[in-house]
Formats: sequence, C-alpha cells, structure tokens
Amino acid sequence: MALLRLLLWGLPAFLLGVFLWVVLVHFFTTYIPPSMQHPAKVRFLHCLFLYVVTLGNILEKLGICPMPKFARFVHDLVIIKKDPRVAVTNLRFGSVPVRLFQPTAPSSGPRRGIIFYHGGGAVFGSLNCYHSLCSFLARETDSVLLSVGYRKLPDHHSPVITKDCLNASIHFLKALDTYGVDPARVVLCGESIGGGAVAVTTQSLVGRSDLPRIRAQVLINPIVQAVNLQLPSFRQNQRVPFLTRKFVVTVVCQYMNIYRSWHRALLTGSFIPPEVWSKYKKWLSSDNIPKRFKTKSHQPSFPAPFNEAAYLEMKHLLDVENSPILAEDEVIAQLPEAFVVSCGNDILRDDALLYRKRLEDQGVPVTWHHAEDGFHGSVILFDKKHLSFPCSQEIMNAVVCYIKGI
Repeated sequence: MALLRLLLWGLPAFLLGVFLWVVLVHFFTTYIPPSMQHPAKVRFLHCLFLYVVTLGNILEKLGICPMPKFARFVHDLVIIKKDPRVAVTNLRFGSVPVRLFQPTAPSSGPRRGIIFYHGGGAVFGSLNCYHSLCSFLARETDSVLLSVGYRKLPDHHSPVITKDCLNASIHFLKALDTYGVDPARVVLCGESIGGGAVAVTTQSLVGRSDLPRIRAQVLINPIVQAVNLQLPSFRQNQRVPFLTRKFVVTVVCQYMNIYRSWHRALLTGSFIPPEVWSKYKKWLSSDNIPKRFKTKSHQPSFPAPFNEAAYLEMKHLLDVENSPILAEDEVIAQLPEAFVVSCGNDILRDDALLYRKRLEDQGVPVTWHHAEDGFHGSVILFDKKHLSFPCSQEIMNAVVCYIKGI
C-alpha cells in the first residue's frame, strides 16, 4: 500500500520535475529566429520534443527501453484518421514493412507512382507517423504511393536505411503493373534523412536497364553529406528547433558507429585527408552557398589539420552511400529532374543548396522551393490544425503542385 501511494504521488511529481527542467533547458539553449512564425507555438512543441527525448534517455539509462524506441512509441500514439478516398494496405517486402496508398476513385489508366521515404534522423519517424502526409500526397496527386518503413536505431546502423529503401524500391518497380502504376511516371520523394535516401537510391538506379527509369526526385530538407558541418546553416541554426547541431552530431555518431569522443574531429573536419578535400571542395565548400544566406560572422578554418586516427574512425562518411553529393559527375549527369525544398531556419538548409547546385552544374533540371520561415520537420505538421504552421502547408502544396505536373 505504501509503495502504491509512493507511485501515485511520486511519479507525477517526477514527471512534472522533468518537464520543468526541460523548459529551463529550452529557454537557456534554444534560439528562435525572428523569421519563424508563431514563436510561442514553436517553443511549446520544442519543449514537448525535448520532454520525450529526455524521458527516453532516462529510461535508457535505467535499462528499461532505448530512447529511440520510446520516442517512436510516443509519436505513434497519434490516432490515424482513415480517409475513404484512399485505400491503405500494409505489406512486407522481405524484412522491410511498407504501406501502400491507392486512391479509391476510378482511373482511366495507370496512375503516377510515388515511393516515399520518411524523415526522423534514423531515430524518429515511422509508417504511422507519416501516414497522414502520405495519404494526402496520394489523394491530392492521384498517385499510388508506397511508404517505406526502413529499419532504424538502436538495433540497426549504416547503411541499413539506404539499403532498405533501395531494396523496397526495386521490389516495387518490378511490380508496377500489379499496383496499376505507369512505369514512365515514378517519383522518388523523401524528407530529411529520407531525402538523402532519395539521392542515394536515384543514383543507385542509374543505368539499370532492367527497371523503369525514375521520372523525378523530390528532396525535402535533405541531408546529403556528413563531411562539412561548418557550413553557414550549421552555424546560424545550430540552436534552432527541431534539429540542433548537438543532435546532428549525436545521431551521426550513433548511426555511423563512431565513438562520441570523436565529435570534435567530426565538427572540424580533421578526419578529411588534404587530397580528398582538394577533390571535394568544389562541391562542399561554403563558397558555393549564395551570399544572401551568409552572415558577416567569423568563418572557421575548414578543414582542421588532418588527423589520421580520426580518418580511420570516420572514413566511411566519405562513401557515396553516406554522402551522395560526392557521387562522380557522370552519375550525377544521368539523374532525373529534381524538386528541392530548403528552409531558412533549418540546419540542413545548405545541404539542399549544395545538392541543388551539384545537380544544376551537371545539367540536371532543378525546381527549387525555399521556405524562408520554414524549419526542420515543419512539413510533418501540415495537417495538425492548431499545431501547424504556414510554411508546413506551403511546402506540401508546392510538392503536390510539382508532382501533379509530372
């Protein structure tokens, strides 16, 4: 009885204490740029985000549950709304769970196909979390959409995400007739790490004569490199919700199986051999970022003096499957047209800008949409009513408009 009484009073007090601590951490460590609309709403959502992550870290330290699994459990509590205009089917392509979205309205012929890779940095995100977004895309573009539920941390590490996305995509591409998809109109679409998976998958499919050619690629706030973490957006937005520099470094180290003690080498680029930087500087340097996105603040020398031990620990970051922007010119030149989305308050803004330039330099047509007031993860809130933002719906509308033009 005493134990029950302790739980009834102690647990709420503990949860409240953690929340108050999280609120203090938020106000002392977070920066809300002036261009972000509804700052109070941003602060509220970021506190909830930090609260879930903090509780997950506590549970992980107690040996009860890994933080990523707890976070995914929480965000999957959101009730999925059924849309009678879209038929949904859960499938498995080998070990990869996928979800098929098919408009129920009759069609006069094969529909456009979309293969979607969700975001979440290998920690968050799931088929359920992105269900409403995928349903909206399928309905509004009158397309058959396949959402890929790739495996994530803590049980799976690089390169599992790109492998799962590629394998699921190949499986789908080989059976387009089964799903009523026009093989000449297949679009790859992804957000955040899913946007990076779009880049890797599209490059991997170049030259595959046994498969339909991808018609277009849509990259929403993609991460396409883990080499230069001193780009202007990494410095300007390092404390902006919902993707901070500290969280980026933590996730990169975990997903890439790099000891956290090497975080300084990762940030400063000391793991990059001089001859490698000489080759890739033309694609990864801050010099490639338009002037209007730069500030007059001091720019650190990059990369730092070479550290061979760091290179041996982190050389796989230079692999194309982890940094698809480093693909050779002859591969980039064969890629299909692209729609690239960037957000002004996103730490990954410059990844999108660099990949856009990389494509354009090789003659690949690129349509660019920039949400000046946007922030990382804002797209997932597009239909959350009072928790949504103007930039959320703006980005979704732009994506739908582009895909409908395919």
